[in-house]
Amino acid sequence: MTIEERKNLSQTAIQNLILENREKLSISGVLDVLSFDDQVVMVETELGLLTIKGENLKINKLSIDTSEVIVEGDISSLSYSEKDLNKDKAGSFISKIFK
Repeated sequence: MTIEERKNLSQTAIQNLILENREKLSISGVLDVLSFDDQVVMVETELGLLTIKGENLKINKLSIDTSEVIVEGDISSLSYSEKDLNKDKAGSFISKIFK
């Protein structure tokens, strides 16, 4: 995704992350919770895939209607990746083979 595409996407999508004392993370703009356990929570958001890592993680509130999720536990990292990262790589790899 180019910088221009990110700027256009960020103008249409609104997302807030509020981290309180590295123990409580409130996320808005959530589309779906893809997976979760006590160490990793993966959330699909309007701005990409958000991965939350830590210990003793639990989802305290999940409301897809209001697009909000609250994760509690010992949060050590937050990272974004592209929504269709695997699809894009697979498509480009296959297209390179058949060129």
